[in-house]
Amino acid sequence: MAKVVIKECDSYRIEEVTTAINQGMDHIGGWDAFVKPGMTVLLKINLITPRGPESAAITHTEFVRAITRILREKGCTVWIGDSSGGAIAGTAPTARSFIVSGLKQMAEEEGAIIKNFDLEGVEAVQVDNPFVSEMYLAKPVFQADLVINLPKLKTHSAAMFTGAVKNIFGLVPGLKKADYHRVAPSPTDFGHVIASIHQVTDIGLHIMDGIVAMQGEGPTAGTPYPANKILISTDPLALDTIAVAMMGLGIDDVPILAVARDKGLGKSRPTELSLLGDYETPPRFKGFRLPRYIRRLRLPSYGFVSAALRFLKTRPQINLEICRHCNMCVESCPVHVIDKATKQIDYTQCIECMCCHELCEHQAVELRKDYRLAEIMLKLYGARKR
Repeated sequence: MAKVVIKECDSYRIEEVTTAINQGMDHIGGWDAFVKPGMTVLLKINLITPRGPESAAITHTEFVRAITRILREKGCTVWIGDSSGGAIAGTAPTARSFIVSGLKQMAEEEGAIIKNFDLEGVEAVQVDNPFVSEMYLAKPVFQADLVINLPKLKTHSAAMFTGAVKNIFGLVPGLKKADYHRVAPSPTDFGHVIASIHQVTDIGLHIMDGIVAMQGEGPTAGTPYPANKILISTDPLALDTIAVAMMGLGIDDVPILAVARDKGLGKSRPTELSLLGDYETPPRFKGFRLPRYIRRLRLPSYGFVSAALRFLKTRPQINLEICRHCNMCVESCPVHVIDKATKQIDYTQCIECMCCHELCEHQAVELRKDYRLAEIMLKLYGARKR
C-alpha cells in the first residue's frame, strides 16, 4: 500500500505550515525515518519562471522556509534547487527567478544554499524510452543524501495537471529542456521522458504545496485557488492520484500520469492507496476550474462531436497589446517558429507544446480557438449531458 497524507492548512504562516508538515510526517514514520544529523538534503522546488510566491505558480517561499527550518534544526545541510524554463537573451532565467521569488533572500536568512541547476554541472545518464537514449541531469540530485520534491498543486493547459511526477523535469538544466519538448511534443510522448528521469534518480520524499493551488490555464496563467491542503508521500504517482481526484480528474485524464502508471513508477489504484491525515477519502475542490483542454479529452469519438475535434484545438496567439517584447516566447520555442519581429507563430510547424504560453511572464500568450462553431458545439454537448 502506498501511503498519502493530506493535512489541512489554510495559511502560509510559518507556525501553521510547520505544524501541519510535522504532523503529516508522523503518519509515515516521522522525520527521523528520513533524515539524520549531518545529511545534505536537496529541496527540489517548482520555480518555473520569475514569479512571486503570491502568483501560485511556484512553490511558496514560506512553504520552503518551513521545511528548511525543520531540516536545519535536525542538523542537516539544506540545498534549494531548480532550473527555470524558457530563455531570455540565450540564458535561462533561473538566477532571476530565485531573486523574484524571494527564495534567495530566504535561503540567506535560514542558512540554506541555493543550487542553480544551470550552473552546477550535469551527469549524463542512459535512459530507455522511444525519444532519447541519454539525458543530462543536474549534479546535485546525485550528490545529496536525500532529495525531497516540493511540487506545487497546479493545472496545466497542455498536460492537464502538474504535480509530483512532472516537477522533476526541472532537474534538466537550462535550455536543454527545449530539446526534450521538441523530440517528445505530445503529453503522452513527454510522459515517457518524465518517466525516464524518475527511473534514473532517487527521490526519497514528496511534499506538495497545495495551500494555494492554481486553477484554470496553469501552470503560470491560471488563477490562485485556496485549496488549503498539504500532501505528503514517498510515492509521487500515489500523491498525484489523490491530488487530481480532488480536482475531479482521474489518471487517464492526465497523459503524463497514465504513462507513469504504465511504467510502474508508483501506485494509483484505489485498493493500493492508504489515505492518512485529515481525510479518509479525497475531498473535492468546490468550484475549481480545469483547463479548457479537459473538454477535448472527455468528448466521445462519434457523431458531430467527433467532427468538432478536428477544429476544437486552442492555439497560442501573442497579444501584442500586452506583449513587452522580452522575447521569452521566441527563445523558448523548441522548434523556433515564432517570428521575433512580428511575434507571429508558424502553425504549420508548431508542435503545440504550449511552452510560449507556459513561460510568458506577462501572460501575453493567449489560448484562442480559431473556430467559434467548436465552442458552440461544446456548449450544446455539455447542456445535453447535464
